[in-house]
Amino acid sequence: MSMHKLTAGSGYDYLTRQVAALDATEKGHTGLASYYTERGETPGVWIGSGMDGINGLTIGDPVTAEQMRALFGCGLHPLAELRQQQLEGPDLSRRDLQDAARLGAPFKIVDGVVSPFRLEVAKRIAAMNTAAGLPVGAPLPAADRARVRTEVAREFFQVKHGREPMDARELAGQIAKDSRPRTQTVAGFDLTFSPVKSVSALWAVADPAVAVIERAHQAAVKEALAFIEKHALFTRTGPQGIRQVNVRGLVATAFTHRDSRAGDPDLHTHVAVANKVQTLDGRWLSIDGRVLFKAKVAASETYNTALEQHLRER
Repeated sequence: MSMHKLTAGSGYDYLTRQVAALDATEKGHTGLASYYTERGETPGVWIGSGMDGINGLTIGDPVTAEQMRALFGCGLHPLAELRQQQLEGPDLSRRDLQDAARLGAPFKIVDGVVSPFRLEVAKRIAAMNTAAGLPVGAPLPAADRARVRTEVAREFFQVKHGREPMDARELAGQIAKDSRPRTQTVAGFDLTFSPVKSVSALWAVADPAVAVIERAHQAAVKEALAFIEKHALFTRTGPQGIRQVNVRGLVATAFTHRDSRAGDPDLHTHVAVANKVQTLDGRWLSIDGRVLFKAKVAASETYNTALEQHLRER
């Protein structure tokens, strides 16, 4: 099992471009509708014990593009638009509409924000290209790019601290800090469950009527997720998240695919876990990601062991 963060805003495009479209990226952005109608794969479904807190959806319901956009793009209820449309009454307020769509705090979106340092570097590189009679976006030699970045970083350091950098290390730290993209809100986690290659190969050449291999894979995924829900799923409350508390379970979508980007047999399931969990008293908060990442190896081994067991038994 591998694990990757999904960012808010346009981060859900990863699900439509790489996950929901057979992991293919060469076609660029591909909507979930195309995934359903053109690729012939089984649509993604909602899973997780936390679905009990999502009114209007149940485990096993198919996933739609609008639901993905609401939950993974904005941090809203998957049926936010529908819930707002169903509101009635002459005295509806903006607050009523917000409450109907809310699932805890919405995600803070910072897509497209570029630091002043990077903007200034790009501006000076463009000016150098123009002076040399080259296109504005022409690539600059690495040595020249490094020189521009150093000059800009030194100027930014002087403005911020009122002095020159003491040494190259302090200047390098300024460059690294100013070059770093702004922190993105984590919208969720992509857990990818893949059996060893021999299992995918056996599954690929087996009689289509013999579905026990895929059922064993799905059962192993279910056990791994149950392990995560029991041992690695928490949220934090209080000042600076001082208190770790239990939650009601995962809210996630599962997409099962049958080949790799190279087109060879590769049975695997992407589980997109939303960074939204419900406390026992009903509040929607974010996942304590530190615990989840620490449990990655244990969850992976739970899947591997469960898969071996189910294959032997079946």
